[in-house]
Amino acid sequence: MPELPDVTVYLEALDVLIRGTTLQRVEIAGPFLLRTVEPSPHAAAGRKVVELRRIGKRIAISFEGDLWLVLHLMIAGRLHWSEKYKKPDGRRTLAVFMFDNGYLTLTESGSHKRSSLHVLDGKRLDDIDPGGIDIFAASREEFTRVLTRENHTLKRTLTDPRVFSGIGNAYSDEILHRAGLSPVLLTSRIAPPQIEVLRSATLVILREWIERLREQAAGKFPEHVTAFRPEMAVHGRFGQPCPRCGAKIQRIRYAENETNYCAQCQTGGKLLADRGLSRLLRQDWPKTLEELEQRHAALQEPAKISVVGS
Repeated sequence: MPELPDVTVYLEALDVLIRGTTLQRVEIAGPFLLRTVEPSPHAAAGRKVVELRRIGKRIAISFEGDLWLVLHLMIAGRLHWSEKYKKPDGRRTLAVFMFDNGYLTLTESGSHKRSSLHVLDGKRLDDIDPGGIDIFAASREEFTRVLTRENHTLKRTLTDPRVFSGIGNAYSDEILHRAGLSPVLLTSRIAPPQIEVLRSATLVILREWIERLREQAAGKFPEHVTAFRPEMAVHGRFGQPCPRCGAKIQRIRYAENETNYCAQCQTGGKLLADRGLSRLLRQDWPKTLEELEQRHAALQEPAKISVVGS
């Protein structure tokens, strides 16, 4: 899912391309893409783009007359820019927005179409804002207040759009690794020095990735947006060595997501219980990296054959 750094770079590219241009036409083929009834997306045709804004993980485009098109790309939605028209087919290409100077296309891979388009007037824009704080604008006091407002794990809190704006599964893994904190540490148990370390790691990771994605786009429209990048420290790197200590990256899997972490750097060598595997293995679930390595070594030992003489 495109998160704050990805959405920021999308918006920067769109600002250059479409601010001040006129939307000529909208074509929508995805039957579940449009989530509002009034106003119609066609009401934006003939109007100029006056502003672009990030709302959490959403991309909001403002037109003359205080009309907004708000896109949420969810997990598999992506934007593309071209000077050539491509007709939306409803299977992968869900919509095309035709501007004076080119075509903005929304695609979504996979069978589950979850991307959304809301058409709103400015008065209703706050209705789709989950309310999470802007980490770059928040003070230390505000960061601490929202972090500890409810008692949840750090992983859940960082990815809660009502708490922090734009942080999701991928960058929360990177933030927690940089901070050296366990993803399952409860916010009620986090110490003030750890809060400051977490705040610093959050700011640094997001800024680093915005700059990295800008460099990778090289002034062009970002076409390779993904949650799995080889430069990441832990996210999507299960079984690979931690760039800090060399221990193998571990994971916790749940639903369609997973949390990646380094036990050596983040949990004092303790393995966090993976719901599926721990239920299957029960008492045999290894509790530490040492136990895990012993299990692997035992599985790799050749079977010993005893020969009984006559």
